[in-house]
Amino acid sequence: MIEIENLSKTYRGGVKALSNLTLTVDTGMFGLVGPNGAGKTTLMRILAGLLRPSAGHVTAFGHDLATYNGRHALKMNLGYLPQELGLYPNLTAYEFLDYMAILKGITDGRERQRQTEELLEKVRLTGEAKRRLKTYSGGMKRRIGIAQALLGNPRLLIVDEPTAGLDPEERVRFRNLLADMALERTIILSTHIVEDISQSCNDLAVMRGGTVVFRGAPADLIDRARGHVWTFSGRRPGDDLTVVSTLHLQHGVQYRVLGHPGGDALPAEPTLEDGYMWLMQVGG
Repeated sequence: MIEIENLSKTYRGGVKALSNLTLTVDTGMFGLVGPNGAGKTTLMRILAGLLRPSAGHVTAFGHDLATYNGRHALKMNLGYLPQELGLYPNLTAYEFLDYMAILKGITDGRERQRQTEELLEKVRLTGEAKRRLKTYSGGMKRRIGIAQALLGNPRLLIVDEPTAGLDPEERVRFRNLLADMALERTIILSTHIVEDISQSCNDLAVMRGGTVVFRGAPADLIDRARGHVWTFSGRRPGDDLTVVSTLHLQHGVQYRVLGHPGGDALPAEPTLEDGYMWLMQVGG
């Protein structure tokens, strides 16, 4: 269990990234969603022990992250995939994972080889293992970043915008991989892509302005938008409506909106994205 109490972080210049944030995360897949600038990455960096909060308290699996011993103990059980992962461009994928395994304390050569080969297979890079990382595409670099985060079979896995740069097939494969791993560990999936949360997590929090504005199951967030989602065709939506999607059909344009447009509009079954958009619109 991870317990976060009254966590705040203010950067130089008075920029407040987190404000009295309180949150509890249990074993399983936990989704953290919010717009850019909501404070998600700051929170992830604090949980990974890379950043110190200005105020508040965090414990993870009984370890107090305010202490050196607590941060060290957590790092031994942590896998972290940041938004921007620094790679060694002249290393091959195999060499990179082997090196990262050494840094994670996997000193036995046979065990490093086993984990490296297994993870290359999981992220579908076995055939590209001897290529230098500087020749990799953006999606391939993201996959090798995913592999390094899984080294050491971490008890806590933090992934920040994990599907950035992945094609649709790779995104589905990665979500399935995380879902399998979440049965026996805590995984925090931070993203602004609501679809990643809807397909992976049974518990989530929505952040905005450095604090949590919603905490619950995806179904609870979906219910927030029930009765507020409508579809209609032909006329353009008014400025008082939020357009969720626009679909060009053979006989015109169909709009999916939040708010009642009146006229011949039809009620629609809300999705998680609708729930999120409604929450952002009404202010939580």
